[in-house]
Amino acid sequence: MTKKHKLEPFFKAGATEAGCDEAGRGCLAGPVYAAAVILPSDYFNPELNDSKQLSEKQRYNIREEIEKEAIDWAIGVVSNTEIDEINILNASYLAMHRAIDKLKTLPGHLIIDGNRFNPYHKTSHECIVKGDGKYFSIAAASVLAKTYRDDYMHKIAEEYPGYDWDNNKGYPTKKHRKAIMELGKTPYHRLSFTLIPPQLKIEF
Repeated sequence: MTKKHKLEPFFKAGATEAGCDEAGRGCLAGPVYAAAVILPSDYFNPELNDSKQLSEKQRYNIREEIEKEAIDWAIGVVSNTEIDEINILNASYLAMHRAIDKLKTLPGHLIIDGNRFNPYHKTSHECIVKGDGKYFSIAAASVLAKTYRDDYMHKIAEEYPGYDWDNNKGYPTKKHRKAIMELGKTPYHRLSFTLIPPQLKIEF
């Protein structure tokens, strides 16, 4: 059951504010996803929280409500091959930029989960550490980014069933790394990441 908490409706009063967050940064396979969400200033949902604090069922239920209630929302994606070219940090920023690009409502201010961000044109922004547990719009972005990325990982798990992506979503679990050792890498793996640390060759 979700712990009750109080998230803030906005950081900058009077601005059309978009919350931004990403999902999949620490994965060995698949793209990084990001979302940008603009919520009404009076939006309230006592169940909404950082997506990592929610069950899968809660995330998908809340996603449906966010998409219905948000003033605007959008998803940005950066592929594993792009991640290898520009590194995961820059890919996370780019995914957020791509999400903001898709918004039909121009935000006057951005609030970003984390401590760093590449400025988006001339739009003001604020980086907020653990912002997905502090502001509704960032929490909403974390839910959308996570669920849309999970949808994608379920899809490619059908193409490569041996890697347990249905469960690990591309994260570096022992089962995932063992599958890489036994089956090799796929076109969805991030080659710039350490897919098999040397010590794992001894463990398995």
